[in-house]
Amino acid sequence: MEFSRLRKFTALAGVASLALVAAGCSGGGDKAASADNPVTLTVTTFGTFGYDDLYAEYEKQNPGVTIEATNIDRGSNARTDAFTKLAAGSGLSDVTAIEEGWLGSIMEVSDQFVDLKEHGAEDIKGNWVDWKYKQGTDPNGRVIGYGTDIGPQALCFNGKLFEAAGLPSDREKVAELFGGKDASWDTYFKLGRQYKEATGKAWYDQSGFVWNSMVNQMDEGYYTKDGKLNVEGNKEMRAKFDMLAAGTADGLSSNQTQFDWGNGKAFVDGSFATHVCPAWMLGTIKGQLESAGGGAASGWDVADVFPGGASNWGGAFLSVPKSSKHPAEAAKLAAWLTAPEQQIKQSAAANNFPSTLEAQAKIVEAAKPNELFNNAPYGAIFESRAEGVIAQFKGPDDSVIQENVFGPALKMLDSGKGTADQAWNEAVKLLNDLVVNN
Repeated sequence: MEFSRLRKFTALAGVASLALVAAGCSGGGDKAASADNPVTLTVTTFGTFGYDDLYAEYEKQNPGVTIEATNIDRGSNARTDAFTKLAAGSGLSDVTAIEEGWLGSIMEVSDQFVDLKEHGAEDIKGNWVDWKYKQGTDPNGRVIGYGTDIGPQALCFNGKLFEAAGLPSDREKVAELFGGKDASWDTYFKLGRQYKEATGKAWYDQSGFVWNSMVNQMDEGYYTKDGKLNVEGNKEMRAKFDMLAAGTADGLSSNQTQFDWGNGKAFVDGSFATHVCPAWMLGTIKGQLESAGGGAASGWDVADVFPGGASNWGGAFLSVPKSSKHPAEAAKLAAWLTAPEQQIKQSAAANNFPSTLEAQAKIVEAAKPNELFNNAPYGAIFESRAEGVIAQFKGPDDSVIQENVFGPALKMLDSGKGTADQAWNEAVKLLNDLVVNN
């Protein structure tokens, strides 16, 4: 594995020293769990995974297995936790969730994870959409992660706020308003200015999530397909940045804190009217509404449309580190949790969209409405939004660039403390400080 790469991430995590220890499988991992041979499996996830009931179900089906679960609040904090433990050579859970945004950095140290081909991955590869299975495969052909969900993007909007601004609130008419299949960011910002003029209020919660969505739509994002950094001198990316900066300068951003929103208050007090919504975001919004005492009456809905067309943001994988004492049992649990039957249950619990074809089809067939989002036909919308999605290549520092390079620069825009040029230059400076010269 690459010592310098791992050192970079532990430095970003604030780890003072690096003690990289070769991690291997300890004894006892090949003996199957049973009532006479009890095994405790640890699992670490992040955000909203919807696994609590599934853990209990698995324990019931597998006598002798006890699951000890840890959930970390955010994917970025889970990344820090994972790389800190990789640096120490121990501490990773038997089943560890990996977010798409930092999968590229995990691939740099993929030799520290079990090849799931040794535990039957090839026999079940047909479960997943093709690109999701490929994402979990390292350059040497080793499968190091089973896919959980994917993040096709739709547009969340507040129907009550739209009506107050003289805009349509019916989700099909909203999709038409934004241009349907020809929806563009030009139209999105144009409507935002119209909304701002009519109400005096912001259009989106903050610039960071809009920016992530814009970058994820590019054929090549922060990295080219052959793994080269793709920020400095990228005219297409700079043009998108300037478009966003102009909208923010016109007051379209509510300058919310990411994954906070005033403990959900901004979703119920009319602070903003639209929100970019990869499928998993619906679960996040649900939690925020509950925190703020809101519900279906808050007016939120989701439309089968997205500016710029098909886009994927996020999704996760379940991996088994080589440091696990029970790799076979851990791989069995990871495969079970990501099987279509369980992905259907996870989707219902977490409001995300599955990565397995059978689960997607059954959710669409069931046509169960999402009551919190004005009874939106959740499955049909996200099946539609998944059409045409091509997973963008994510380089080793992709999530660092997203959060630690562009995050502060976009906050400059949201807070009105910098021009587009100043914010872009700040991002380039941070890129060189944290990525290029680290």
